[in-house]
Amino acid sequence: MKYLLVLLLAGLTSSAQIQKEQLNLMPWPQSVVLNDGNFTLTKNFKVNVTGNPNPRIFGGVTRFLRRLDGRAGIFFEQGFITKLNEVPTAELQVNCTKSGKIGLYEDESYHLDIKQNKITINATSDLGALHGLETLLQMLQNNNTSFYFPNAQISDFPRFTWRGLMIDASRHFQPVDVIKRNIDGLAAMKMNVFHWHLVDDQGWRIEMKKHPKLIELASDGMYYTQEEIKNIVKYADERGILIVPEIDVPGHGSAILTAYPEIGSKVITLTGGTSEKNIQGTAIATYGIERNAGIFSPTLDPSNPKTYQLLSELFDEVCPLFPGAYFHIGGDENEGKDWDANPKIQAFKKKNNLTTNHELQTYFTMQLVPMLKKHGKQLMGWEEILTKNMSKEAIIHSWRGPNEGVVAGQSLVDAVKKGYKTVLSNGFYIDLMYPVESHYLNDPMPKGADLSTEEKARILGGEATMWTELASSTTLDSRVWPRTAAIAERLWSAENITDVENMRKRLDVVSFRLEELGLTHIRNKEVILRNVANNQNTKALDEFTNVCEPLKGYKRNKGGTEYQMYSPLTLFADACTPDAKDSLAFDAAVAQYLANKTPENKAKVTAFFNKWIAMNKGLIELSSTAPLVQPILPLSKKLTDASQELLLVLDNKSTLKSDDLKNLIEQCNSKDYADVELSVYESLKKLI
Repeated sequence: MKYLLVLLLAGLTSSAQIQKEQLNLMPWPQSVVLNDGNFTLTKNFKVNVTGNPNPRIFGGVTRFLRRLDGRAGIFFEQGFITKLNEVPTAELQVNCTKSGKIGLYEDESYHLDIKQNKITINATSDLGALHGLETLLQMLQNNNTSFYFPNAQISDFPRFTWRGLMIDASRHFQPVDVIKRNIDGLAAMKMNVFHWHLVDDQGWRIEMKKHPKLIELASDGMYYTQEEIKNIVKYADERGILIVPEIDVPGHGSAILTAYPEIGSKVITLTGGTSEKNIQGTAIATYGIERNAGIFSPTLDPSNPKTYQLLSELFDEVCPLFPGAYFHIGGDENEGKDWDANPKIQAFKKKNNLTTNHELQTYFTMQLVPMLKKHGKQLMGWEEILTKNMSKEAIIHSWRGPNEGVVAGQSLVDAVKKGYKTVLSNGFYIDLMYPVESHYLNDPMPKGADLSTEEKARILGGEATMWTELASSTTLDSRVWPRTAAIAERLWSAENITDVENMRKRLDVVSFRLEELGLTHIRNKEVILRNVANNQNTKALDEFTNVCEPLKGYKRNKGGTEYQMYSPLTLFADACTPDAKDSLAFDAAVAQYLANKTPENKAKVTAFFNKWIAMNKGLIELSSTAPLVQPILPLSKKLTDASQELLLVLDNKSTLKSDDLKNLIEQCNSKDYADVELSVYESLKKLI
């Protein structure tokens, strides 16, 4: 009888009308109206495309069908969609007015209408239709016997036109499959820009047929062939993604100058003998690819005509690989040390009435504008290119904030007030390992800034920024996802969608669903833990990752020298991520207990302490045959010591003095072990 009642209740629950709060849509649409009833999936479900779309819609609809069938396991009868109006009677009708163009300001809106026996997606362009298909996938629900879509009307469009992700492939080369699966992730989250950072001090990553020295001397054999680049560009186009390449100049120049030292700014003093000289008669310095992280002095020589000749030739070969309208030239972190020490460059400055290095860099950057314009490209650069004489056509990429000793996003306001278009990355630096909340509540539209409507329109949007000094192809996805999905929502959804708790609930589901695209942010954690555990049981290690996070704000890589570009990223810290799961749950339990000290609430807190004490025993046992576990034992012991004492505190049995108890908790704030920190420290403090 008891089981019969359970089944009856399950049946009632499964057929009940779903509420808007139960939906796991991300980014949250501009308008969602739920209606009574559902559309139930069967194997006869088919899709039909009408209108005048770009052919990319056929691949998009086919991928939608395969992903939907992968979730439902229904074995749909329809396979590949290849042409317009193939199945006029299909239950899902996708209507597109025109062919979408990859780029900014394209109409990406869509209207999704789900009725009991028919679903319609109406969009101006196929780009909007692709977004509508992603929303429809996220609408899928199920009961104990079937899968269905709740009847609904959704009208949607993006808040910002630039919704991007930058991946640095120079510090750690990211193979083609890594790039492609992250492009799929972008498309699933309705993002539309992939910024591909291809050249920096640590490597040149583009095959050059006319200048092969760049890959022979400056790539370590790790680069993308031109055919691979074309293939990735096509792959992105099919998913509605614009690719913006970046070659960083004039600073961050070690890789370029390893191949072409004659255009470098460094001068050397001859101590006798002969030496090769550049065209200005100065001895040529030697350069090498950088193996560390940081800011380095190698800088291109802006006074040397050969610098511009070479760059023009490089752009002539690289620009045709990328049909998009934008090209990022970096322009950041040029300290000017080599410029200051070079008499020829100082004479050049004086001759051209350039009083500062900023003015000299502006001179340099302005020479690149026509080189790129020749190929239909608009120049974009990091905020350091913003000077009084910079072309108004340049896009300013705002990145600096408190970490760099400046007001967060100030360059964004400065840029739009001076007439420049701009993109915000400050606050979206996902490689800093900051919690998702900090990114989610970071808005490209600055609060309190007195901006006109015209100035606001120059804020194109934002870009999540993933530098890879500490990210390999194994760990990259876990640093990008799922936090980038929350950034995608900030850039797409209405400004008032800011409920962090609701976002976290939806993000859990979205994160799991991203796996169907091949992203490895969840599954590779176990790969790393098996390595740390020496292929033994990883349960205790996994539990410890749920209360540990990688050191934040570049503190993990002390001075940029602890990890070289070939150092292992297969350690405990690499399995840890921001927003450690048990930290959030423990903080909620502590808050609940402090608000109401019932036995039930106390038990929720003590359950964590007992789990951590048992976990520590498991780690000690594991370490006897797993050397990589040893570095985390001191931190686990500190958590165990605090847990044991706090159990006594909660039972009023502690004999420790107040200062000694505080000191015990303070030990849990250590940053000295295995490049991780205990993310429960602040919650532990609340209990004393």
